[in-house]
Amino acid sequence: MKNALLHYHNLDEKEVLENLGVSISEGLSITEVMSRQEKYGPNTITHRKGHGLLIVFLLQFHQPLIYILLAAVIITALLSEWVDSGVILAVVLLNAIIGFIQEAKALKAIGALSKALISEATVIRNNKKMRIPSTELTIGDIVLLQSGDKVPADLRLLTIRELQIEEAALTGESLPVTKQTNILNKDTVLADRLNMAYSSTLVTYGTGTGVVISIGDDTEIGRINEMISSAEILATPLTKQIGRLSIWLLYAIISLSAVTFFIGVLRGESWLNVFMATVALAVGAIPEGLPAALTITLAIGVSKMAKRNVIIRKLPAVETLGSTSVICSDKTGTLTQNQMTVQEILAGNKLYNVEGVGYEPNGDFKLNNEKIDPVKNFVLHECLIAGLLCNDSILKNSGEGWLITGDPTEAALLSSAGKTGLTADEIIKQLPRIDTIPFESENQYMATLHKDANNNKNVIYLKGSIESVLSRCKDVSVESEQVMSLDMKHFHDEANKAAEKGLRIIGFAKKNVDENVKTISKKDLEGGLTFLGFQAMIDPPRPEAVEAVKICKKAGIIVKMITGDHELTALAIAKRISIIDENKDHSSNLVINGKKLTLLTDDELLQCVKTTSVFARVAPHDKLRLVKALQANGAVIAMTGDGVNDAPALRQANIGIAMGITGTDVAKETADMVLTDDNFASIEAAIEEGRGVYDNLIKFITWTLPTNFGEGLMILVAVVAGVTLPILPVQILWINMTTAVLLGLSLAFEPKEPGIMNHPPRPPEQPVLTQRLLVKIILVSVILCAGAFGLFEWALQSGRSLETARTFAVNVFILGEIFFLFSCRSLKHSILKIGLFSNLFIWAGVFLMLILQILYTYTPLMNKLFHSEPISLVDWVLCVSVGIFILVIIEVEKKIFQKKF
Repeated sequence: MKNALLHYHNLDEKEVLENLGVSISEGLSITEVMSRQEKYGPNTITHRKGHGLLIVFLLQFHQPLIYILLAAVIITALLSEWVDSGVILAVVLLNAIIGFIQEAKALKAIGALSKALISEATVIRNNKKMRIPSTELTIGDIVLLQSGDKVPADLRLLTIRELQIEEAALTGESLPVTKQTNILNKDTVLADRLNMAYSSTLVTYGTGTGVVISIGDDTEIGRINEMISSAEILATPLTKQIGRLSIWLLYAIISLSAVTFFIGVLRGESWLNVFMATVALAVGAIPEGLPAALTITLAIGVSKMAKRNVIIRKLPAVETLGSTSVICSDKTGTLTQNQMTVQEILAGNKLYNVEGVGYEPNGDFKLNNEKIDPVKNFVLHECLIAGLLCNDSILKNSGEGWLITGDPTEAALLSSAGKTGLTADEIIKQLPRIDTIPFESENQYMATLHKDANNNKNVIYLKGSIESVLSRCKDVSVESEQVMSLDMKHFHDEANKAAEKGLRIIGFAKKNVDENVKTISKKDLEGGLTFLGFQAMIDPPRPEAVEAVKICKKAGIIVKMITGDHELTALAIAKRISIIDENKDHSSNLVINGKKLTLLTDDELLQCVKTTSVFARVAPHDKLRLVKALQANGAVIAMTGDGVNDAPALRQANIGIAMGITGTDVAKETADMVLTDDNFASIEAAIEEGRGVYDNLIKFITWTLPTNFGEGLMILVAVVAGVTLPILPVQILWINMTTAVLLGLSLAFEPKEPGIMNHPPRPPEQPVLTQRLLVKIILVSVILCAGAFGLFEWALQSGRSLETARTFAVNVFILGEIFFLFSCRSLKHSILKIGLFSNLFIWAGVFLMLILQILYTYTPLMNKLFHSEPISLVDWVLCVSVGIFILVIIEVEKKIFQKKF
């Protein structure tokens, strides 16, 4: 027996069984089973171990900004400032714990895959049928399948009877796949291998027998597990930028501290004083509140998105959404309704349009854009009745929506008939079913025999592919129960026109027989039928998704469709939803299928993804390749998915988006976010929120750094000038921690600015601090330093105490930050344009900050702890004037910038 990587779909039954050394009737012997189990191992997916939990936790501290904060913890502890040291340490630990929890959750994805294989299987061994745990299956086992079974391993199908398997979780195919046993070409793509059944897919109809060709890690789902494990977890644009900023700050702080220390020593200052000055500079330059602000701002973004049907599993995903440049979206259920809907009916040689969306039986019938009554139209009415009677599915109103039992195609036929007021129960009473010929893939039709007691006859209704139905018809029904000769070419042409729109065509015919006929056979259907027409259906686009795609395009975000469905269907939806603009897009490769995709080299794929908008019939490894190719072109990718097959691409994407309703556990555990309504429009809403979150983070960084730079600059100037320090380390910590919490965090609640979706996504390589923001930060830093230092020296020259002079300096920084805070509410627009009271958290924060600063200035306890002293009302006016000056200067800078650009 050989078990090399053969193309089993390309072998006939005899070759397959010979290669695997097994008989379909007897199965494997128990001895052979044990031998093979020892050779191939259990039918389970290997759980690949990564870092231990302790290492995962410790790695959370491996970040430049965390190094700075840990240094601040040590320095403040050396200064015996235990409260400040504890606060900073708490911030560090909080961030580490959050990161640890997020990573631990992500590692559950492979565990979910392992659970997907735990089921039972019916096998033939030693010529006996038995039920065993699927984990005990081995290569060559003969497996029996029936409706409701989960396929326990990868099988080559040997015999089938009306077998249909739901493969959406693996291939993305939106409808159950009707299986066959015929030999297929070697290069047949995964979704088209009709003679195969794959592990973890679900049998929805019929029965079949197959032989196990792959188990565990060698199955298609096992290969997906391997791809999940190997997919790279990418840093988000913000984490990369913050990392670069943190390294820059680390080097800057170390350099400035060293310069300060050596200048002080060279000037002959005491080592203790110089060290204190160096410590003050380092503490002042460290943005202690930045990690907490990042975490809280992202958490607020999570809360906002939850209200818009988006559940964020990993905090950085909030920010990544704001920089998304390409959305790779599945079709079924995300861009479409996931409800087949009849949209056109050809009956009596007339083409009718059917309105309404989804399974709800509500909508009008129109002929040439004029509303008609289908009940009064004989042939149309007959075509609808045929779809209602030649049908094994059930459509019911659950109170919360219309639910189907059975095939989605048949449910669409029930819905179209229901739009006329017809119901299955009512019509079946009039025309009770006597016999049926179920649908078989070889025949491509289903037929039912009904008793028509009112007309003393029986009638056969036939439903199937347009080719199969037309080939059995001799004439066509027209108005008033008349018939005319059948123009076969005309109806084929009409069907082709509908197919080119991506519509699925179901043909109908009838045949009157004697009332004594109680059964029907295939021979009764060889000819002599009357063609009634066809119903053409599609899973229609969500109206809100159409609008969302337009908004994304306006925002410079490219939308690409990656689906397991057929090319024509995918292309039709892409045109309807404006992913492809027929007026602008004339490229020959607007859509490419998985078969062609596998033939492209990596370099060819890099070019292909730039121009191709729709990828159809794609396999799991195709999705992963596509995401990597788009990322190689510099795109930030948001990838949607719901099946096991989507998990590797979801993990590789910059942000993986799983479907909350139809998504598998594997997809949800792998993804960064989950859509509770499976709606593409929610992705657009999340991107909008993500952009708002990023804007608020940049506002916080722009607001907080001038304080740190200004404090450090003031210490440096004092050391160089050889004067007393205007501010102490403990006072710097007071400024940094209180303002970050009470003032800075209020920016996290800032509403989204108007027109946020009217500009393209920011480039991933764009730094956090652009040239314009750096100029703004330096400008405010210099004003704060000059104002605080100037009033400090003025107070000393006026005969005030050192404590009073330092209180001036502290209040200048506090009031300067308050006024700058109002300006930072928008980095582009005037504060008057965004509204003074559109963010009440700002006012609450300012009020609390002023209360604290009054306590700092006037209460004896605070005076003792922070070396402060009371100042007069006139002194307050001087401090406020610096803040007003900052506000005016920055507002003027905005005005100049807007005119210039």
